[in-house]
Amino acid sequence: MPLQPLMMTDHSDDDTDAGVLTKTKPKTKRPPRYKVLLLNDDYTPMEFVVMVLERFFGMTHAQAFEIMLTVHKKGVAVVGVFSHEIAETKVGQVMDFARRHQHPLQCTMEKEE
Repeated sequence: MPLQPLMMTDHSDDDTDAGVLTKTKPKTKRPPRYKVLLLNDDYTPMEFVVMVLERFFGMTHAQAFEIMLTVHKKGVAVVGVFSHEIAETKVGQVMDFARRHQHPLQCTMEKEE
């Protein structure tokens, strides 16, 4: 015996609401990110800058050397983008390390656009 296709019945005269309820999930806004910048000066040795980049930003020697050259040529370079707390910590670590080694190296942070 052949199977008969199921037919959909029209309930348009029914009072039942067959609408689908959707839950709207509130969009959580990403916390702002902060760029950590290294600024050039005429006194801090290039080798020291490379060491800072390797030590505090986990760069390889080649990456650190490239960034150091960017700082040297352009006067500033972004060395990482982090949450506010991490960026603040990195800036503090670099500044403290530079001061302890008597270098005027400057490290700052600014909100990412």
